[in-house]
Amino acid sequence: MKIEIWSDIMCPFCYIGKRHLEAALNAFPDEQFEIEWKSFQLDPGIVPQPDKNVYEYLAERKGMSVEESKQMHAGVVARAAEVGLDYHFEKAVISNSFQAHRLIQLAKTKGLGDVTEETFFKAYFTDGRDLNDASTLTELCVGAGLNTLDVKAVLEEEDLFANSVKSDISEAQQIGVRGVPFFVFDRKYAISGAQPIEHFEQTMQEVLSGK
Repeated sequence: MKIEIWSDIMCPFCYIGKRHLEAALNAFPDEQFEIEWKSFQLDPGIVPQPDKNVYEYLAERKGMSVEESKQMHAGVVARAAEVGLDYHFEKAVISNSFQAHRLIQLAKTKGLGDVTEETFFKAYFTDGRDLNDASTLTELCVGAGLNTLDVKAVLEEEDLFANSVKSDISEAQQIGVRGVPFFVFDRKYAISGAQPIEHFEQTMQEVLSGK
């Protein structure tokens, strides 16, 4: 079964959805799954602001206090904890995810899409790494198994894999994706959002039953 996932590495529900999907996959130990991560940007025009965390950014954008912003995020932190994820929005660095998406596209060509996606999620939501910093991106990608020279080539050539990112985003628009995460199973069934694990299991069972 092929599972395509449109995701933005700065989307907190995408990381949660990844964990829900992984848990559901365990219910089918005898099946083979091909996972393909697809690029999506929730805010393509966001300007990197390494001196500002998510709480401060949202407070300014929504015209609220930092404390109100923290309260809005508290439920997301609790939901992430339910699947073993440790979110630290106070450390998250405001970045534009386009660079990281280009590197994920590179990773996909090396069979390292999933591990790179995981690496970026953790770096952003847990470790507070700056995903617009070239040295940080290089370190993370090499840690995920990518070749240093390949990574540097992508970072130095702005056009490399840019069309792949744009193509994924365009495809998402064509099939009606309005938010992420968005999961497509064998191009037959889709799940929008970080739905409960049981929903993933039921959908996969329906796909397998129809084969």
